[in-house]
Amino acid sequence: MTDRTADSATAAGTHRTVLLRGGEVHSPADPFATAMVVERGHIAWVGSEGAADAFAQGVDEVVDLAGALVTPAFTDAHVHTTSAGLALTGLDLSGARSLQDALARVRAYADSRPADRVLLGHGWDAARWPERRAPRREELDRATGGRPLYLSRIDVHSAVVTTALLDLVPGMSDLRTEADEPLIRDAHHAVRAAALDAVTPAQRAEAQRAALDRAASLGIGSVHECGGPGISSAEDFTALLELAAGRPGPRVFGYWADRDLAQAKALGAVGAAGDLFVDGALGSHTACLHAPYADAGHSGTGYLDAHAVAEHIAACTEAGLQAGFHAIGDAAISAVVEGARAAAEKVGLARVRAARHRVEHAEMMTPATIAAFAELGLTASVQPAFDAAWGGENGMYADRLGIERARTLNPFAALLKAGVPLAFGSDAPVTPLDPWGTVRAAAFHRTPEHRISVRAAFAAHTRGGWRALGRDDAGILVPGAPADYALWQTEELVVQAPDDRVARWSTDPRSGTPGLPDLTPGRDLPVCLATVVGGREVFVRPQG
Repeated sequence: MTDRTADSATAAGTHRTVLLRGGEVHSPADPFATAMVVERGHIAWVGSEGAADAFAQGVDEVVDLAGALVTPAFTDAHVHTTSAGLALTGLDLSGARSLQDALARVRAYADSRPADRVLLGHGWDAARWPERRAPRREELDRATGGRPLYLSRIDVHSAVVTTALLDLVPGMSDLRTEADEPLIRDAHHAVRAAALDAVTPAQRAEAQRAALDRAASLGIGSVHECGGPGISSAEDFTALLELAAGRPGPRVFGYWADRDLAQAKALGAVGAAGDLFVDGALGSHTACLHAPYADAGHSGTGYLDAHAVAEHIAACTEAGLQAGFHAIGDAAISAVVEGARAAAEKVGLARVRAARHRVEHAEMMTPATIAAFAELGLTASVQPAFDAAWGGENGMYADRLGIERARTLNPFAALLKAGVPLAFGSDAPVTPLDPWGTVRAAAFHRTPEHRISVRAAFAAHTRGGWRALGRDDAGILVPGAPADYALWQTEELVVQAPDDRVARWSTDPRSGTPGLPDLTPGRDLPVCLATVVGGREVFVRPQG
């Protein structure tokens, strides 16, 4: 892409008419499109290079794509924006190779931030370390010089802390505070609240800008913020929405995970949904299971039962709001299904389906719960990177559940076959913002029978996120759709044939299917050259 392309994207704004030509435009309106017209923040036309000549004299700018691929911008359907930004700007332990490496990073970070009232870190995963254990409190006390530290596990459902942080939490002696065990449930919620309360408005804004800028640089045009009591705060939520509305960047749609519908509406949330916890997470042994964990003598933790789920879905349906829940374990998902059915009996199945209520993560599905999702119109808001990180016979899932149960997790192919709507996200900072990596993870699932085509995965990460919001007119490059798109430097495009073999892109009709990058593991992922939201350039990669 040339300098002129970048300058043109900047100049376009939302009221100029721009013709992009000389590239590959991923559009179902024309699988061989090489040009596109953007007018007043929307797609006005897509078509061939020859037909583009008719528009050249009537536009404000002509952009030479120089062979770049143009696709709809990605939607990340599950993000914790401030936490993701703090991981970018603060202490990120996701790359720590061992316990000792993690402690060394904590020590260096503490030395570099002498003015911070509370040190914040994220991303440790003892399942990946040779020591196979979390940092002990006395080790963290030494590493920080006795300062307050909150260090969340990769799944953000447990944490290790220093003694000094516990001293800031009233009533901590009444909660579970064993020195050598990560804090979970109420104890974790209490220390997390204390740690987040210590974040200043300036730190919060810095983190939010960092996360949104990173998203834009990766071709992400919109994110679903998943906030709620105990996850963030009302101040954090409203500050993010205000920040996003006042600067160029990805659109932010806020979900507030609270059963108080008046509060959700007052905060400007699009749904009383997101991480309204029915259970916890597998890594922290808090996902709620029908049968005990393979490596623990219990079945996890349930926070909401089917009755509470039913009440919330019925109330949201009546109020015209989306309901939604965090549910990972099979028992938690069963509670959601049972509750949704009860709500449908009360307010009507058609109304429940029309509301497009959603379930976050939905990992331990069974044929019965998959069928129920389809029947009830529930959207599965899922994170393929979870399988890439923790799937396989030697992964964390197998440790927690045993190999056979672990192989059932994240059954994307079965969900699609049943007609369950999919929306892809990262759950950042649990896994990084990485849209093409997410598409690759779904297409090359560690359990082959759960794999889906690159085309289906791409749709789930673009149009699927918009449909999860109740919008069917976006996430696709067709006339009338919002002009949210990204430009990519990539290798030759391919089309996935019906038998899942990858064939080279050619002039063969192939049922009118446009090509996508070859995401075979080992190949380079596409590089984002520019991201445009509503016809306005929000990111352009520097030249050279």
